[in-house]
Amino acid sequence: MRGVHLILASASPRRRELLAAAGMPFEVDAVDVDERRLDAEPPAAYVDRLARVKATTVAARHPGAPVLGADTTVAVDDAVLEKPVDAADAAAMLRRISGRTHEVLTGIAVVWRGTVASAVERTTVWVERLSEADIQWYVSTGEPMGKAGAYAIQGLASRFVSRIDGSYTNVVGLPVAGVLQLLRSVGAWEGLRDPAQPSVRARGGSGSG
Repeated sequence: MRGVHLILASASPRRRELLAAAGMPFEVDAVDVDERRLDAEPPAAYVDRLARVKATTVAARHPGAPVLGADTTVAVDDAVLEKPVDAADAAAMLRRISGRTHEVLTGIAVVWRGTVASAVERTTVWVERLSEADIQWYVSTGEPMGKAGAYAIQGLASRFVSRIDGSYTNVVGLPVAGVLQLLRSVGAWEGLRDPAQPSVRARGGSGSG
């Protein structure tokens, strides 16, 4: 089985970059799924469900390879902050997380040989108090768009984050160490192509997360 690649069921460039940086060989086959949250669905259950749906949907197209699905959200109290729909929505999210902590949750799921394993990674993030000028400037850069919680910790928003408790890569979009643990738990890691020689190939797919 040597030579098999992990299939990433996500079009997220951040997840691709994180896997590549970690030397994990993979291909991309993104999928579009209904990402609406169910009524009263807890944030952890929400991201776990979506990660499983993405992984199992793509696994049906790749029966001979392990498939990874993932979904990230930001939780503040009882609210879930997804990707902003426009600049006003982004600004509202930034006001919501200003001067306090929030939690970043990423659901990850691996499908391999009929087994589905999943986990939810949690990271607490502290954001400095943002002035209205800070918020308007950051929104004007365009960086908040397409990001859960309307910020990118690896980008310009790094100036606003005072500290985190947990996985940094989770906040970026994928808890890499957690992915490795899942692959090992289902026996898929040893079957991947030599991780010392990573390879990345993108396949068709229009999914966004």
